[in-house]
Amino acid sequence: MKSSAVVHEYYKRVFDDYIVLVQVNPMDFSGLELIVHPDKKLEKTKMHFDENIKEDLEVDEFKAITSLEFNLYLKGLV
Repeated sequence: MKSSAVVHEYYKRVFDDYIVLVQVNPMDFSGLELIVHPDKKLEKTKMHFDENIKEDLEVDEFKAITSLEFNLYLKGLV
């Protein structure tokens, strides 16, 4: 029986007036991007990345974060 359990990876970058958080499924490179605006408005975009996403995020100075932090933003609790 094939397991469907996936451990997502999470990243964050704080810009001058907004925050971008990224969730990546390392199995198929799908994910979710969150943009948190200064007025706390949240934009959610389903994404499909290529296999170089980790390197791209590192070059763009994203830092790894926990699933808890990502989900707090996702639920509007931060």
